[in-house]
Amino acid sequence: MAKPATVKIKLVSTEGTGFYYTTKKNPRNITEKMVFRKYDPVAKKHVEFKEAKIK
Repeated sequence: MAKPATVKIKLVSTEGTGFYYTTKKNPRNITEKMVFRKYDPVAKKHVEFKEAKIK
C-alpha cells in the first residue's frame, strides 16, 4: 500500500486568536514549513499563518 503524496496541515494564526485554516501540501516538493499572509476574522485583519500538524 502506497503512502499518499499529500498530507493535511493546519495553518494557525500568529495573532494568538486560535483561528486556523486547513489545507493540503505535498511534502516531497515543499519541505520547509509553510507561511501565508491571510485574513483572520477574529482579529479582523490580515496576519501571518504558520503551519502546524493536525492531531
